[in-house]
Amino acid sequence: MDTDLWPIAERHLTRYGPAFSPRIIERAAGSYIYDLDGNEILDFTSGQMSAVLGHSHPDIVAAVQSSVATLDHLFSGMLSPAVIEFAAELAATLPEPLTKTQLLTTGAEANEAAIKMAKLYTGKYEIVSFDRSWHGMTSGAASATYSAGRRGYGPAMPGSITLPSPDAYRSPFRRADGSYDWEAELDYGFALVDRQSNGSLAACLIEPMLSSGGVIDLPEGYLGRIAELAHERGMLLILDEAQTGLGRTGDMYAFQRDGVAPDILTLSKTLGAGLPVASVTTSAEIEEVCHERGFLFFTTHVSDPLAAMVALTVLRVIERDGLVEQARIRGKQLGDRLEDLRDRYDVVGDVRGRGLLQGLELVTDKETKAPADALGAAVTAACLERGLHMNIVQLPGMGGVFRIAPPLTIADSELDQGVDILEASLKDALRTR
Repeated sequence: MDTDLWPIAERHLTRYGPAFSPRIIERAAGSYIYDLDGNEILDFTSGQMSAVLGHSHPDIVAAVQSSVATLDHLFSGMLSPAVIEFAAELAATLPEPLTKTQLLTTGAEANEAAIKMAKLYTGKYEIVSFDRSWHGMTSGAASATYSAGRRGYGPAMPGSITLPSPDAYRSPFRRADGSYDWEAELDYGFALVDRQSNGSLAACLIEPMLSSGGVIDLPEGYLGRIAELAHERGMLLILDEAQTGLGRTGDMYAFQRDGVAPDILTLSKTLGAGLPVASVTTSAEIEEVCHERGFLFFTTHVSDPLAAMVALTVLRVIERDGLVEQARIRGKQLGDRLEDLRDRYDVVGDVRGRGLLQGLELVTDKETKAPADALGAAVTAACLERGLHMNIVQLPGMGGVFRIAPPLTIADSELDQGVDILEASLKDALRTR
């Protein structure tokens, strides 16, 4: 049945990134997706790292059905009870002073709003981000995205500045004992920022764990230090928790591990559990200043009742079902299995991450750490043949990093099944390379 549709797809669909997956998907349920031939595929990516409650979760289905049948969309200046309740319940999960929220649809849109807010509040315009960041594909967000998509489109937004990503596995910054010296690297990075800046630093926009950049977790203490360095320069700290928020890392929010709250928090992906929902949250003080200065981010789907009902349902299900703690437990199980692979295979160079967002990096050998792009592609294809969807980072020099992000609802048996398939596929690819 796939064969009937591919010629039509090739004739009529725009190609917008790496090649499409070779399976056309017909339906999904729980931790599995199903192609047109009825093949069951265990989804180790939660869709696009979003479906934290699994696919077709009954509470989400009910919320969508009810909202579509009663109130799904309004004039953007109107409010519904769901929007107000969502903002209040989201604030209850966050530390002070994060109390004021705007409900949007996509992560790029949320980051655009956060960037505009930071520029308006500070009166400045320079935005600092990691050199392997991914914050979105719209203008401001794309200008703060350095992992891909920068060539051929003309100038980025003025004031786009980079910091080195804190990659403990590959960083050249080392102490005398060979351990990673992130403090020296961060000081070096901000020295570069100061040299690049023309005196108009507005915000530091970062992910507390870089996912598209190769699953790079910030070392403990890093977030606090970068907040200090930013605030010393009059900058706001914006955290993009599109992939790490709402339990994914074993905490409700990844920043909670370090006890450092951002000035502005953006959520998307996990907030909609697979549907287009996003938010921007900040303090009452920042919101008040921005409002007085005429903050404008008036979009067609801002404060949509349907998006609010979905987000509200996600928050309530995560709390009701104890999914943050479950992600911590399942994350330990996943990490132990992946570390066992690292200990037994010379091509598994590194395992990193937290909770149910973990990365496994393939290398040609552990001595050189040369990226194993071809091996990664072969393992990905072999996994799909065996019924496991894996995502390999398809960026230059990072083609051997798997991003593993199953739903928070995944069963322990499904986790083991997935890692078993991964190991079998790795063995198969090693035999044939």
